[in-house]
Amino acid sequence: MPSPLPSLGPRGEGWVALQGVCFALMFAAIAAAPPEDVRDTVAVGTRQMAGYIVGMIGAVMIGSGVAELRRAQALTTVPYPRSGAHLVERGAFRVVRHPIYGGLIVGAIGLALITPWVGTAIAVGLLSIVLDLKRRREEVWLAERYAGYAAYRTRTKALIPFVY
Repeated sequence: MPSPLPSLGPRGEGWVALQGVCFALMFAAIAAAPPEDVRDTVAVGTRQMAGYIVGMIGAVMIGSGVAELRRAQALTTVPYPRSGAHLVERGAFRVVRHPIYGGLIVGAIGLALITPWVGTAIAVGLLSIVLDLKRRREEVWLAERYAGYAAYRTRTKALIPFVY
C-alpha cells in the first residue's frame, strides 16, 4: 500500500533537510528569545532544572537508539532502511520504535522549558510534527522491508515511552 506521505527523495533525503530547517528555526528562536523576568528566581531555577532533566532524558533516548542501530549496522542519516540491516527490537527499541526521533522531541521540549517563549514553543511544535511525519513515512519502508514490523508496531509505542 503506497504511503500518503511523499518520499522526498529516493531515500527520504528531503525529510532530513526539513528536520534540519526545524533545528535551525528552534535555535534561532532560542537566540531571539526576549530576556526573562527573573524576579522569582526559585520558580525560574526550578523550571530550568526541569528543562535540563527533560533534555537529559532526550539525550539518553538518542544515545541508546544510536548505539543499538550502530551495533546492528543499521544506522543511517536517512529514513530509508539500510541494505542488509535487520529489524532492531532490543534496547531502546523495546520501549519505542523511534527512540532517536522521540529523544529529539523530548530534548527540544527541555530546551523550551529552559527558554520559555512563544517562538521556541512554535519551533518545537514544528519539529515534533516533521519528525512524526518522517516517522510515518519511514514506517511504510520498514513494513515493506521487514515481515515482523507489523507485529512490532502493534506492541511498541512510536515516539514517547508509554504515551505515543
